[in-house]
Amino acid sequence: MKILVTVKRVTDPDAKVKIKPDGTGIITEGIEYKANPFDEIAVEEALRLTEKSGGEVVVVSIGPAEATKELRTALAMGAHRGILVDARDEGLDSLLTARILQKLVAKEQPDLVLLGKQAVDGDSNQVGQILACLLGLPQACFASKIVLEGGRAVVTREVDGGLETLSVPLPAVVTADLRLNEPRYASLPGIMKAKKKPIDTLTLESLGLAGVAPKVRIRGYAAPPARKGGRKVASVEELVDLLKNEAKVI
Repeated sequence: MKILVTVKRVTDPDAKVKIKPDGTGIITEGIEYKANPFDEIAVEEALRLTEKSGGEVVVVSIGPAEATKELRTALAMGAHRGILVDARDEGLDSLLTARILQKLVAKEQPDLVLLGKQAVDGDSNQVGQILACLLGLPQACFASKIVLEGGRAVVTREVDGGLETLSVPLPAVVTADLRLNEPRYASLPGIMKAKKKPIDTLTLESLGLAGVAPKVRIRGYAAPPARKGGRKVASVEELVDLLKNEAKVI
């Protein structure tokens, strides 16, 4: 079995992000980067599945050359090889990202494509669904459990009000939710081995996507408004009156 897994390079979700004065982006000086946490969960699940049934885990990142660091982290966890699609100067939206992955799936022919359900920078939660549509493959999003049996993936997924179990034929696209697993830490031997594992670098031109522009353009960034301080009320009646007539929530 071959499993293709995405590993997106994102700003550290615990870091305090500052907007540039002209609103054209974020200030990147001094910002730490790491693998998208949901993608780390997807990598862990791919490793567990191949440890049970054998196979290969191929990790892919789309972005600048610096994303090699996040690929090496996944390789240190146990992935077998990596692919970097150099898109340093491209403004990637969900559709263009899915089209790049579509080309990689056609090239690699994996039995399963695993993605984090969303990236913590854009929070779009779209790429997995768009990719499945482009490929014409079954999809199971927000997975909290994955079992492979008889050429199918039995996926327990989180939905409003509970859990739903889907059985989809392979190949398929599955996105990982928070409760799927707890990613392992890379061991020292794993880190040493990762330095020798191959990472292929591809370009949009080599994938036949030269000149393809994103459909979504970001016009500007703005920080959320500062949170206002609370106030004290003298009675329950005053509280209810404010909630009804000022906040208009009841």
